[in-house]
Amino acid sequence: MLVEVAMNKAGERLYNGIIKENPTLVLMLGMCPTLAVTTSAINGVGMGLTTTVVLVMSNLLISMLRKVIPDSVRIPAFIVIIASFVTIVQLLLEAYIPSLYSALGIYIPLIVVNCIILGRAEAYASKNSVILSIFDGIGMGLGFTLGLTLIGMVREILGAGQIFGFKFIPESVDTLTIFILAPGAFFVLAVLTAIMNKIKSRAGKVTGPTADCSELCAGCPNKDCMGRSER
Repeated sequence: MLVEVAMNKAGERLYNGIIKENPTLVLMLGMCPTLAVTTSAINGVGMGLTTTVVLVMSNLLISMLRKVIPDSVRIPAFIVIIASFVTIVQLLLEAYIPSLYSALGIYIPLIVVNCIILGRAEAYASKNSVILSIFDGIGMGLGFTLGLTLIGMVREILGAGQIFGFKFIPESVDTLTIFILAPGAFFVLAVLTAIMNKIKSRAGKVTGPTADCSELCAGCPNKDCMGRSER
């Protein structure tokens, strides 16, 4: 029974990070790397996975030390922990994936001040168990990766006529160069955010009648369920 409850909570943390509270397309967090590095899909994947590693490891350590770190210095302690993992990841990328390291550039050390990581440390990891904090980090990290990858794919397809470096549009065909420039990032982000809001809105309408949903019931053609709740 306890294992089932734990698995349900872990699944909830994954769903929360990927769909319900997607950092990029719902909460609009981490906009600096989102808009800057997503000129290609591979850059989006690289930045997303790099941030995910830092997020999971910092959540893990902060949750383990949550009863040891004094409240008065918790924010500086969180920043030191996050900065340590960012430095480790940066050195590993420089040593083993230099092409990705060069593409991401200054935005790797800027992961330290990414509000997604510090926000999850303060709001969740410092108050919950290690296992749930790990799954929270995985969910938020995958949600961030998904958002960056989608933006990078759309921008790369429309702006360069390729995806993950594979060219599928002939050189003679003009592409929409604006999509690999700064304004294109805003256009694509706006469209994908609208699509995510539409998906969430439909999901809310499907699950809504099981909860207190007077606003949804007002426009519902099935008046019997509302009548039963009133009786």
